[in-house]
Amino acid sequence: MLGGISIWQLLIVLGIIILIFGTKKLRNVGGDLGGAVKGFKKAMNEDEKGNDKSTDDPQARVSHDDEGTTYDVKAERKAEEQDERK
Repeated sequence: MLGGISIWQLLIVLGIIILIFGTKKLRNVGGDLGGAVKGFKKAMNEDEKGNDKSTDDPQARVSHDDEGTTYDVKAERKAEEQDERK
């Protein structure tokens, strides 16, 4: 059973954990974990519903036809720094 761990060993470990952390803290951790799982499931369901509306997705309407119009901020900063040094 469970790789050689008996039920009594699991109960002893659980008792030690309760003594170290306390029941209130463990209850809070359990509630936080449950909330995180619910939020994850909700996000996954919304994502699946969102895949059906691919035409309404803002990223679906973006076109990358203007490849020559890039803006390099680092190059502009370097040019400004060189102008200030002169």
